[in-house]
Amino acid sequence: MKDAPSRTDETLYPSVREQLAKTLGPVRDMLCHELSVDVPACQFAMLPVYAVLDPRVNVELSIMPRAERTRDLLMSVCAKVEEALAQSACDDTKAQNIAA
Repeated sequence: MKDAPSRTDETLYPSVREQLAKTLGPVRDMLCHELSVDVPACQFAMLPVYAVLDPRVNVELSIMPRAERTRDLLMSVCAKVEEALAQSACDDTKAQNIAA
C-alpha cells in the first residue's frame, strides 16, 4: 500500500476534523492487518478541499498488487474504511451525504 489521501468538503471539515483524526489510527491498523503491510507503508493525508464533492468525504487507496489481495478482500477493506469514516464524519442526519 502506498498512501491514502482523504479529501473532505471544506464546509464539513471543521465539524469532523477531530473525529476523523481519531479514526485514522484504527483505520491504519485495520489496513495494515488486512493487507499485510507494515505501519510505515501506510500513510494518510487529510485535506480540506474547496470543490463540489459527492460524496462529501472521499478517500483514495493506492494499493500495490499482490496475489493474495483478491477483489473480495479489497472490497471488504473498502467497506470497512467507508464504515469507519462515515461513522466518524457524520451523525444520522448527514449519513446519506457522506461516504468514503
